Amino acid sequence: LMFGTAGLPHILMRFYTVPDARAARTSVFIATGLIGLFYLLTFILGFGAMVLIGPDAIRAVDKGGNMAAPLLAELLGGTPFLGFIAAVAFATILAVVAGLTLSGAAALSHDLWVSVVRKGHADAGEQLRVARIATLALGIVAVGLGITFKGQNVAFMVSLAFAIAASANFPALLLAIFWRRYTTAGAVTSMATGTIATLALIYLSPTIQVDILGQGTAWFPLKNPALVTIPLSFLAGILVSLLAPEPAAAAEFTRLERQTHLGSPAE
Repeated sequence: LMFGTAGLPHILMRFYTVPDARAARTSVFIATGLIGLFYLLTFILGFGAMVLIGPDAIRAVDKGGNMAAPLLAELLGGTPFLGFIAAVAFATILAVVAGLTLSGAAALSHDLWVSVVRKGHADAGEQLRVARIATLALGIVAVGLGITFKGQNVAFMVSLAFAIAASANFPALLLAIFWRRYTTAGAVTSMATGTIATLALIYLSPTIQVDILGQGTAWFPLKNPALVTIPLSFLAGILVSLLAPEPAAAAEFTRLERQTHLGSPAE
């Protein structure tokens, strides 16, 4: 969860929505602090629901255990508190969906379409059209996945998304910050390896093969592949950087390091 949080797109995008480095650090600190507090509260709510309500009663309402918090709210505060928790949950869902949709649409329209497909030759109108199409496509994919994974525990499904972020983004981010010899090819290889390996192992895991497809066994024994895919992503990035060094990348690292410490561009 910690590595996944560091690699979440809607956390990383906060670096580009602020006027200076100090504001960026403050924004990321507040965002990660709130997410960390949410993690702690999730444990408290879960254990409290197990003690006061009981696992069997929770699973009787929803086999995935997703109604633990509303049931606990109803037990402690009655219908008014249940309504309050339901309203908070609904607002939170809308906020998270909006943030993820915006970051995904921005990545597809600007980073992929404009920078890669169009090589920077796309006007604002074209980028806006692509962003709208990307938003619709992401919404359709999200709804389809939600229907497919109906009945699964939401907290566990979130951990799978975090595994993808931790495997695809976190190794590249960490190596780019702290390793001078890290190259562009290494970063691309690290992100591609982490993404592909995580998606493939999730499909081969018991989560898909047993719980969704109804198979007797799964090719990959772990339900969450992050234990394998994060080291694999680090290894891929390091090996490619060592096999195909880029002197320009080392020089750029030195320049950025000096700018970071001195607060001014290098000569």
